[in-house]
Amino acid sequence: MKKFFFVLLAAGAGYAIWRKVTSADGQRDLWSEVTDPII
Repeated sequence: MKKFFFVLLAAGAGYAIWRKVTSADGQRDLWSEVTDPII
């Protein structure tokens, strides 16, 4: 039973980190698009 909770916790942490990384990626893309110099 402990192993199940550990796997569940690891999966939740991995998912949270993945969401944070992908949202930061999206914000960075949006910011670079907004601040892109007009040529």
